[in-house]
Amino acid sequence: MTDRMLDRDWSQPARYPDPAVEVIDKRFHRYRLGSAAVERLWTGGRWNEGPAWFGDQRCLIWSDIPNDRLLRWCEITGAVTVFRQPANNANGNSRDRQGRLITCEHRSRRVTRTEIDGTVRVLLDRFEGKLLNGPNDLVTHPDGAIWFTDPGYGTLGHYEGDKGELELPTRTYRLDPLSGVATVVDEALERPNGLAFSPDYQRLYIADTGASHKRGHPRQIHVYDVIDGMRLANGRVFCDFGKSSPDGFRVDVDGNLWCGTGWGDPDDDGVQVFAPDGDKIGVIHLPEGAANLCFGGVKRNRLFITASQSIYSLYVETQGVAYS
Repeated sequence: MTDRMLDRDWSQPARYPDPAVEVIDKRFHRYRLGSAAVERLWTGGRWNEGPAWFGDQRCLIWSDIPNDRLLRWCEITGAVTVFRQPANNANGNSRDRQGRLITCEHRSRRVTRTEIDGTVRVLLDRFEGKLLNGPNDLVTHPDGAIWFTDPGYGTLGHYEGDKGELELPTRTYRLDPLSGVATVVDEALERPNGLAFSPDYQRLYIADTGASHKRGHPRQIHVYDVIDGMRLANGRVFCDFGKSSPDGFRVDVDGNLWCGTGWGDPDDDGVQVFAPDGDKIGVIHLPEGAANLCFGGVKRNRLFITASQSIYSLYVETQGVAYS
């Protein structure tokens, strides 16, 4: 599969059904469209991350972390333009319940919100008087709270931020929308990364990418029960990625988890799809590792994938959970 993907001429039409979309379990058949192919929308980044769909503007905004910029792809024209530069080596992006862009910034080690008039407001940059490590990814809860991971990848070197010392343990936080107070919801994972809620918001999934493969740390996604919308309990392994690594992911309305994957076996580069019980049911093969993804388009049935250097999309027969 990988050789066929690497040999693919992205300027030419793909054969239907697209062989890049692989059914592992029969449960995935219903989500695979026979007349939809993986499309490369753009290439030219160094490390693309944090896609967020803006349906009211029919555009995708994402981060190109090493190039220190946020980019914008227009669904109507196909044009890619700079949304903001410099961008403090921004990583994860999402939208709050008022439709505003919320962003994890590596270099400034903070979570910010872009107001409707374009001004940037700092939501959090310290916890108990200490600098955050370098927020990575975030999601919002129906109560307006922002849940984000803080593994510190942007502080470990100069490529995606400013190299420095981590002042806090690697954690996942809940940021209260009214008080502005953050609380620790988990600090057991070595490098908490991507995260997403289940459709009913009763569970939270968090990826643990570990510090290094050489240390033998498992690369897994964990799932927790969400208690009263404010804390986590009963953490357990949801799925294991073996030699590859999970990164950012989103959940569809049926509870399936769609996860960007790479940094291991090239056959795993792309998107791996897991049923609510943790079984892998499908794979979207790409010629490069995928860092993150989101659902968008007019009907929230178009998957947008930020891969290493490129942006891909695929129409699927499901919809992403709203506000994810």
